[in-house]
Amino acid sequence: MGVVAKRSSMTFYSDGNDHYSHRVRIVLAEKGVAVEINDCDPNNLPEDLASLNPYNSLPTLLDRELVLYEPNVMMEYLDERFPHPPLLPVYPVARAESRLYMYRIQRDWCALADVILNAEDADEAEEARKALRDSLVAVSPIFGEKDFFMSEEFTLVDCCIAPLLWRLEILGVELPEAQSKELIKYMTRLFERESFQVSLSEEEREMRD
Repeated sequence: MGVVAKRSSMTFYSDGNDHYSHRVRIVLAEKGVAVEINDCDPNNLPEDLASLNPYNSLPTLLDRELVLYEPNVMMEYLDERFPHPPLLPVYPVARAESRLYMYRIQRDWCALADVILNAEDADEAEEARKALRDSLVAVSPIFGEKDFFMSEEFTLVDCCIAPLLWRLEILGVELPEAQSKELIKYMTRLFERESFQVSLSEEEREMRD
């Protein structure tokens, strides 16, 4: 399905290298929101950001008088603000399950990626790298059951996973092809999606050049 027509205007303060910013940009692209994306240097933040966000952090989403500074809150807000295409299931039980998947992705995978990216100790980074690789390989068969993660439709859960998988190379995580066939096919489906391609920053494109 192609990216839908532009329908709104807002400002998104984004870090082009950050996987949390990236997940929100995927939602913005999927929804076709007309947004001004301000790519920021996290070490030299815009002066006005501190007046908008009490944590002076990235990402930050500004929609008229509303300011949001937690990525998953931004994603769910955008899904409610722009209901088509829906990125969470309609029924409460299925929605709760999707939120739980997002929580587990954060705890089990994204936290390890953050350790790899920020660790000052090489052994700590290598331990996290091995844990992430082993965990992804272990669940690879799950990705063959449906087109998307535990769903026939693209959801916010996929928006959380895609930026992490795009960064595996710079994280130093190499998937064994024989044991990761379904996961690799899933990655191909995600990366070929129009909204994903639209979401990529210049820095993110360079990650895989």
